[in-house]
Amino acid sequence: MAASSSVPTRSIRVLARPEVAALPVYNAGLSEDEVRQKYNASHISKLGSNENPYGPSPAALKQWENLTRQLFRYPDATASTLRHALAQATGTPADHIMLGNGSEQIIRLICEAYLSPGDRVVTVLPSFGLHVIWPEMMGARVDAVPITAEGQFDLPAMKRAVQAAPLKILMFSNPSNPVGCMMNATDMLELVACCPQDTLIVIDEAYYEYALGSPDYPDATKILPRQARPWLVLRTFSKAYALAGLRIGYALASDTSVIGTLNKVRDPFNTNMAAQDMALACLHDRTHMHDSVATTVAERARFMNELTRQGYAPVPSHTNFIFLDVGQNASALAERLLRHGVIIKPWREKGFETCLRVSVGLPADNDRFLRALSIETGQTDDSH
Repeated sequence: MAASSSVPTRSIRVLARPEVAALPVYNAGLSEDEVRQKYNASHISKLGSNENPYGPSPAALKQWENLTRQLFRYPDATASTLRHALAQATGTPADHIMLGNGSEQIIRLICEAYLSPGDRVVTVLPSFGLHVIWPEMMGARVDAVPITAEGQFDLPAMKRAVQAAPLKILMFSNPSNPVGCMMNATDMLELVACCPQDTLIVIDEAYYEYALGSPDYPDATKILPRQARPWLVLRTFSKAYALAGLRIGYALASDTSVIGTLNKVRDPFNTNMAAQDMALACLHDRTHMHDSVATTVAERARFMNELTRQGYAPVPSHTNFIFLDVGQNASALAERLLRHGVIIKPWREKGFETCLRVSVGLPADNDRFLRALSIETGQTDDSH
């Protein structure tokens, strides 16, 4: 009798590192096709991934025809042209910049390059899942500081956390993902000043462009150089620039040694040619990005007003999404909303199971969510 070619599941578990075996799988959300097939929905309102529904710059879209003639070439391994364009746009030297396959890859590279088993990371709760998963993958201990009852950063608690024990990395989103709250420059400097001198400060600014119009929002690349600790600021082309499908983000660093260390663990060709070229074209047409951001911010205000009118208390947001407590199991509610063709993201971290995050999409999609929410929560609202 021939031996089975399959490996027993138990053997795979034994082979895997203990840290990996214990990791949760990141919740990347549902695709439109999945929901369409399962629920036979004629229209899908995809409001779970914070995408820009207005799409990328028309100038960037013109790059596609040129790209087809270059696909036999490897991409620029260091994304030199794009790095120099980013240097001009941000004021950060090109050799202090690194590109990634989305900023999420850069988070993984940071953890692979700088964390060892037993190292300590401080972040916030709730958090972007990979701020916890990637450090834990390396065997680090993650201390997550809960937000306040009002949905704001708890600065005193965060200061206590960074002072409590040896600290390798402080990492959090500003503005927050998933809450949408913002830390101002004074609070950021106070928090960083409480960290040990050899702490690596990582500020994830994935929603930077949406927050720029908010009073007191700090550009971390202007704040962190006021102190001596090493730092990284992460940004992305996935959100405001609407290139989520191409996976391209970037890191701005305090010095070349921080980037040099990351390059030692970086995949040689970690960003593809199409992503580099489209990102470059988007940088050259920032008017389109600014227009779509302004439209989204205005729609966000209307959306929040409608949620408030329905009796909810959404957290004031500086992003292209809204976080709110629906007073019931958000995962179960999210499943019911799928029957209406509406995709949102329920939060599952302990203490926030009744909260959901909904992207600010096109007005018609936002209204579809509002109608479905009122139906599934037993409210009656015929105004949408």
